[in-house]
Amino acid sequence: MTEYIKVPLERIAVLVGPKGSTKELIEEKSTATLNIDSDSGNVEIQDPRDTLKGVRAREVVHAIARGFSPEKALKLFDNEDLMFETIDLSNIAREEKDLERIKGRIIGSDGKTRDFFENLTNTNISVYGKTVSLIGYPEQNAVVRKGIDMLLKGAAHGLVYKFLEKNRSELKQSEMGLY
Repeated sequence: MTEYIKVPLERIAVLVGPKGSTKELIEEKSTATLNIDSDSGNVEIQDPRDTLKGVRAREVVHAIARGFSPEKALKLFDNEDLMFETIDLSNIAREEKDLERIKGRIIGSDGKTRDFFENLTNTNISVYGKTVSLIGYPEQNAVVRKGIDMLLKGAAHGLVYKFLEKNRSELKQSEMGLY
């Protein structure tokens, strides 16, 4: 099995890590070999001895490509219940100005909205390029997606915050079963 992923050139150094340490860690945890072309951004994930870990390697590389730090992305190897998801904003934003406005609504002033989402849902969120990416348990990601959808449809931030707070206790209860 060989997987191919295109990584933005500005994220290649993050994927490789200092002296290749991040690349080596991904290879070790995934049982796969990563071939990274730093000129084109093409990443090849080859021959994982464990197919499921190979799939996880693809998710970890994709998460780093979508703006997550290696530390956050590597959590995907440590817990099989964690999910990586990406929301494509390009089909919602008609032009660059719309995209910037949408991203601004999700990030909030000084990152406060994103922080609020992350703290109340215990997820990690990255807004990068034309995407919003999530790392969390399925129930958590579903709440985040719903909150982001509310923002995209023009809901006031206060209404979205109330929605997140309402769902916080339910998420905490479902998390307890996963530890």
